[in-house]
Amino acid sequence: MGATVSFYFDVGSGPSYLAHLRLPKIAARAGAELRYRPVLAGGLFKATGNAPPLEIDAKRVYIMEVDLPRMARHLELPLAFHPAAPPRTLPLMRGAVVADEDGRLEAYVDAVFRAIWAEARDMGDPATVHEVLTNAGFDAADTLRRISEQPIKDGLIARTEEALARGCFGVPTIFVDDEMFFGQDRLDLIAEKLAA
Repeated sequence: MGATVSFYFDVGSGPSYLAHLRLPKIAARAGAELRYRPVLAGGLFKATGNAPPLEIDAKRVYIMEVDLPRMARHLELPLAFHPAAPPRTLPLMRGAVVADEDGRLEAYVDAVFRAIWAEARDMGDPATVHEVLTNAGFDAADTLRRISEQPIKDGLIARTEEALARGCFGVPTIFVDDEMFFGQDRLDLIAEKLAA
């Protein structure tokens, strides 16, 4: 049996987006099982006393204007984001829990990541979210209704607490079985670990 790759992410994270575009191929080449694990990055930051990088002016400028575009060019991956990016992700991450419960998490994550980080859509706008989900084949009204249900809220809390219990302090965090790697710039090390 192959390794298990657990991918803890928040759709508001540009580095998580870049990891999302690369991880499936890395896992498939190694015959590993890839598990998407949605978490609320803000919950991780609060619990660990870690400052959200985009709330620090110099880091925000560097990440959004220099590092993400440079990395996307280097990897030849699409990148275009709305001036308001990233949006407040609590409703979107609750939507990920809905999709996970329905067995459609990867399709949901792909649509939302693409909308935020490749199509420059304003995913802080509920009408835009409705359109993106509908175009991706989801019952958007049902998803948006369910994100306010307590079991969905509790599901996101539980997934975030699971990440904290494993030592996560930010996103993306990726585990190969029980070995932790932080950041999309560790994917070559993950591929090496999986090949060993």
